[in-house]
Amino acid sequence: MDRLACVNLPSFPLQVLLHGHPAWRGTPTAVLEEERPQSPILWVDPHARRAGVRPGMRFAAALALAPALNAGCVSPPALTQARDRVTGRLRRFAPDVEPADDPGIFWAGLTGLERLYASPARWADAVRADLGTLGFEATVVTGFTRFGTYAVAHATRGTRSFRDPREERAAALEIPLAHLAIAPEIRDVLVKLNVTTVRDLVRLPEAGLLERFGVKAYRLRQAAGASHTTLRPVAEAAPVRAHRTLDEPETDLSRCLFVFKQMLDPMLATLAARGTALAALEIRLELDRCGPRVEQIRPAAPTLDPVQVLELVRLRLEDRTSASAHDALAGIVEIDLTAVAVPATHEQLRFFGSPPHRDLIAGNRALARLRAEFGEQAVVRARLRDGHLPEARVTWEPVRALTPPSPSPGRPGTLVRRIWARPEPAAPAATRQHDGWLILGTGYGAVEDLLGPYIVSGGWWVREVDRAYHFAQTRRGDLLWVYHDRLRRRWFLHGRVE
Repeated sequence: MDRLACVNLPSFPLQVLLHGHPAWRGTPTAVLEEERPQSPILWVDPHARRAGVRPGMRFAAALALAPALNAGCVSPPALTQARDRVTGRLRRFAPDVEPADDPGIFWAGLTGLERLYASPARWADAVRADLGTLGFEATVVTGFTRFGTYAVAHATRGTRSFRDPREERAAALEIPLAHLAIAPEIRDVLVKLNVTTVRDLVRLPEAGLLERFGVKAYRLRQAAGASHTTLRPVAEAAPVRAHRTLDEPETDLSRCLFVFKQMLDPMLATLAARGTALAALEIRLELDRCGPRVEQIRPAAPTLDPVQVLELVRLRLEDRTSASAHDALAGIVEIDLTAVAVPATHEQLRFFGSPPHRDLIAGNRALARLRAEFGEQAVVRARLRDGHLPEARVTWEPVRALTPPSPSPGRPGTLVRRIWARPEPAAPAATRQHDGWLILGTGYGAVEDLLGPYIVSGGWWVREVDRAYHFAQTRRGDLLWVYHDRLRRRWFLHGRVE
């Protein structure tokens, strides 16, 4: 069977809090839900527990029991950052790592590591020692099932390795329910029913457990009876980078900043999509005379504001150009940017994702300048009207003032058919090469599919029209709107679908 391991960092938020306040180690410490006197306590360390402080107490009540109690909150971004740090550390020992929903629980696949470690126990010792260098206390259990290793990791300290599934199963069944993540009200009722261990829980019928105690207890019962080992490893996110090679060595600061902005905007968008912010920006400049130069800028706080980052880049580039005459004359030929990311706050992501404010007054002033310079017909917009032919169904009218957009909510995106004001002659269908009809030449590829015809005829009262419209899909993937003029016996390109 495939082996896996469960890595448990007990009271993970408490360990993260102590990691940020090392002076609190050895003193009563607790993690609060909020930083206020009546906030409930979520986790406590052994020193606070010996003083009588328990999870669920109010902070003000706990201070009466332990006046020297240190307490603080652990924000979700800080917890996520610590989890990602531990995940990255575990990837040094196993390629497949899955962080669990429970804070501080990680699973790792051990398949294929037999030649790197003499035994699973050696692997567990190496992982625990490595996490200890980061300041985290960990319990590592190697076994064969998710629940078995999970249950034992909650009830033991240090490391433990099972030789076969039977040994793991026997150990997991004897684990008291008090060590598992069960709601206190459910655990108290189960104790009254003399259900105190995993073995007692497995003996209960699943249907009755679901009806009496709800979904959480039912899922725990299912997990305890399951024997699957499938992992859902989290793929390591690739670093956010950007590279630009300049055509000529660039020495002008303003033009360099413009290139930086073009590179930085997509990087910040990628960081925001991942829920992270820029903590530092590593810059590698390739100079045409001095070789590579590496710089790093670090904002005062993680940010997604491009203006703030560009200002720091400008100051750093000005410092480079004023450092020496030799550096000032050396032009930049290549730019490499690498973002150092940390979890972003909710306010940062909300600000970054908000739509930009449109100044209609400034837009109307810009349109007025265009009309003054190029005439009243320079600024127009399309308006539909009744017409027999496609090109006659659109008229252009002057734009006097801009109005706020009013899109229909929830309307799915549709393809847009762009129509030429004047149809363009296309290659005759009879001219076929060995690879098909090259309607627009070799650049677009041959036509692979032709949908139609859609007949448009009439106009005998002015000039007779007889067209057979088709949608032509080329090998490159373009969808063209073409028609065959039956009277003129020619093909025309009238638009394309985008």
